[in-house]
Amino acid sequence: MIRSVVRGTGAALPRRIMKNADFEGMVETSDEWIAQRTGIRQRHIAADDETTASLGEAAARAALDNAGLTPADIDLIVLATSTPNNTFPATAVDIQNRLGMHHGFAFDMQAVCSGFVYAVTTADLYIRGGLAKRVLVIGSETFSRILDWSDRSTCVLFGDGAGAMVLEAGEGAGSIADHGVLAASLRSDGAYKDKLFVDGGPSTTGTVGHLRMEGREVFKHAVGMITDVIEATFSAAGITAEDLDWFVPHQANKRIIDASAKKLGIAEQKVVVTVDLHGNTSAASVPLALSVAVADGRIKKGDLVLIEAMGGGFTWGAVLVRW
Repeated sequence: MIRSVVRGTGAALPRRIMKNADFEGMVETSDEWIAQRTGIRQRHIAADDETTASLGEAAARAALDNAGLTPADIDLIVLATSTPNNTFPATAVDIQNRLGMHHGFAFDMQAVCSGFVYAVTTADLYIRGGLAKRVLVIGSETFSRILDWSDRSTCVLFGDGAGAMVLEAGEGAGSIADHGVLAASLRSDGAYKDKLFVDGGPSTTGTVGHLRMEGREVFKHAVGMITDVIEATFSAAGITAEDLDWFVPHQANKRIIDASAKKLGIAEQKVVVTVDLHGNTSAASVPLALSVAVADGRIKKGDLVLIEAMGGGFTWGAVLVRW
């Protein structure tokens, strides 16, 4: 049977690093307060010449280089983002052009922080359906553009960046030993829209708006929802938490990561954590963490890797991959 196999990963981060102490003169907060409650130590903030498209292009090129491929080898680009360069056209098409691609097709996917998980699942379906042989899946965000820098409950949490993965068609026996995407579970529930949203848009205010969040409410629902899709993914694959080699969660808050891993029985040493380095980069969060863990040698060929995320909407999902 056809499997979507991981060929390479890559990442890109803005040049500017903003540390927790940099907020002390802006809002009522401190390095200790931020680190204790979120686990975040620093985040990258895009300069005027750094955009979702430019960061996405850089991450895509890194992934292609690591895969030993060129843009000519790609059939489809799926970009997960909530911060596109323009209302339209899709920023994925901009990246396609920047890569010199004049073949294939490209589109954006909007599921906020769950975007990359949704995009991997979508790319897998295109590959298994025979509509693409190789897909470039990108998560790229410039959340600094939609932050209210006077709101200490949100401005300290988010950062900018991009991560990418190349998936390609491969053969498998249809067992858990296969390489590639093995199982997935996606969910959403619009009843929670007002818990995490942006207060603007083309059809409502005609403005971009700012990010608004009820942090305690998001935290309250996060662990249960994350557990739900992960257990569904385990069931579909016929595995347990003990079978995992690595758990790569959405990097939103260290306390959510720890609580989720504990509830699922995933050992601490199997959890990839980069929230201290990047903050919450929304759809870029998971591919950035994957890229770090691949680059430093933790994730190796044959490892069983679980990725998950939860975002505004609410949206949430999990994907199991044999590297």
